Amino acid sequence: MKQSDLRDIAIVAHVDHGKTTLVDAMLWQSGIFRDNETVQERMMDTMDLEREKGITIMANNTAIRYEGKKINIVDTPGHADFGGEVERTLRMVDGIMLLVDAAEGPLPQTRFVVQKALNLGLPAIVVLNKIDRDDARPEESLDAIYDLFIDLGADMDQIDFPVLYTVATEGQCKRDLAEEEWSNLRPLLDTILDEIPAPSGDPDGTLQTLVTSVQRDDYLGPIAVGRVEQGTLKNRQKVTLCHRDGTTEQAKISELFTYQDLQRVETEEAGPGEIVAIAGVEGIGLGESLSHPEHPEPLEPIDIDEPTMSMEFRINDGPFSGQEGEFVTSRQLRDRLFDEARNNLAIRVEETDTANALNVYGRGELQMAILIEQMRREGYEFCVGMPQVITKEVDGETHEPYEIAEIDIPEEHMGVVMERLGERKGQMQHMQKNDSGRVRLKFDVPSRGLIGYRSKFLADTKGTGLLTHRFEEFRPWAGEIPHRTTGALVADRQGETTAYALLNLQDRGEFFVAPGDRVYKGMIVGENNKPQDLDLNVTREKKLTNMRAAAGDELEHVPTPRDMSLEECLEFIREDELVEITPEAYRLRKRHRDPEKRVKAKKQKAGSHS
Repeated sequence: MKQSDLRDIAIVAHVDHGKTTLVDAMLWQSGIFRDNETVQERMMDTMDLEREKGITIMANNTAIRYEGKKINIVDTPGHADFGGEVERTLRMVDGIMLLVDAAEGPLPQTRFVVQKALNLGLPAIVVLNKIDRDDARPEESLDAIYDLFIDLGADMDQIDFPVLYTVATEGQCKRDLAEEEWSNLRPLLDTILDEIPAPSGDPDGTLQTLVTSVQRDDYLGPIAVGRVEQGTLKNRQKVTLCHRDGTTEQAKISELFTYQDLQRVETEEAGPGEIVAIAGVEGIGLGESLSHPEHPEPLEPIDIDEPTMSMEFRINDGPFSGQEGEFVTSRQLRDRLFDEARNNLAIRVEETDTANALNVYGRGELQMAILIEQMRREGYEFCVGMPQVITKEVDGETHEPYEIAEIDIPEEHMGVVMERLGERKGQMQHMQKNDSGRVRLKFDVPSRGLIGYRSKFLADTKGTGLLTHRFEEFRPWAGEIPHRTTGALVADRQGETTAYALLNLQDRGEFFVAPGDRVYKGMIVGENNKPQDLDLNVTREKKLTNMRAAAGDELEHVPTPRDMSLEECLEFIREDELVEITPEAYRLRKRHRDPEKRVKAKKQKAGSHS
């Protein structure tokens, strides 16, 4: 394929603005499926978790043919927690398609990806999606996009972007809202060919290929996905593997693939601009490069923003350890986490002073929750501690990460949201009222203040609010922020919970367990109404008498337990508590299961602070 017939483009947008749906429509209209073929929606979301949560987590690539030319398309995540995926993806392309919801306009994570693209000098095509929404306001959204580009320091060429309007779910597009009839996506595909430059590398130059992800394959071993920047990469060729630390080693490519439609296609060679999958290179890592075997010229490694949050991952040493999971030892946990860090530059893993625990550093609660959920489904069993923000010492003063939070809510919920964020050291920077009766608020808030806030926010706004945030910068420590003001209800012995015990204890607080659930000493079974922790016997049985009573009567009156999701468990725990993760369940527990040890640890901590 001639270089001039190739285009590489990334689709970037805020979460839930329709990227994956638009790629679906482009694939359909490129004619890769039969008319009667049954195809699942959101084809680019290949992970089970992506389908369940309705968000893109891993960047995926595909390629379509149009007018005799090949367009490589990369679908990127829209959530700021997966910024590492976006940053590595943008090094693979020559331009971006910025997708913006015509009703919501550009949101904080839109700003994040646009900033990265502009820093790399990539041209943009702006697509206003969901034009069919009743509350769509395309003119205002477009003005906000121009303001965003100017605010981010874009040059005149970058600001002079083409604009298209789409309804991705219908596969419809037009260039001008006022004049044209809706057509298929041809105007969009024509704009990509006209506006996105062809790859500029020299096919006869020294080979340079940047690796942007490493995938595991049961048959082929590690498969490195990347882009040929310069030179020509050939199948079964000898190459130099250039590591991030400057060291090099010789390797040989066993199989070489390019992408076509939704499949990998074997090829004999690939020139500049081609996105390739390379098998057979053991020890290859993310952000590293392949070059000429004798005269290597490594590319600059991918630079990723630093993490802002850490969590402790430790082995499960509870009484139920090993009963539900396949991988339970510290060695297995360690190998899995270091493997994740090699394949995901936004994750960092560090040893601790104990062999049973590791510190994992990342971008946010969602990224950590996804990693935990992936490991749980793979059969791992472990415990995690409370998410902590990373602090820095600057001129002898402690600094912590701050975030910009944008909130879109109905006007009647404004008071409670402002009060909650005020308690969490948030400061309002901007307020904008819309004709639809909704208000958009912008806050500066410490990252600590947002840990555990999302579920409260949804409850406060009765599920009608939108909360998005992105990392801004490190600033001086904001002071104490109240976390959870209630205590925990803790089981004081091992056994099975009974309806009789839960019925008699229901005035103590809200329970997380139902009759018949297994519990152990030190396991958190509910939330106390009062600030202190309370040890309870939830396995107590009714004394037998010769008076008969219907067993169903008791069960009828036992309150329904609170069903805790993983995110809610992570939001709930305090420093002296852990979430036990197994393939079967999430359990909350005290770090020290024995009450005496808990008291001792609390005194030691109080003494060290004083």
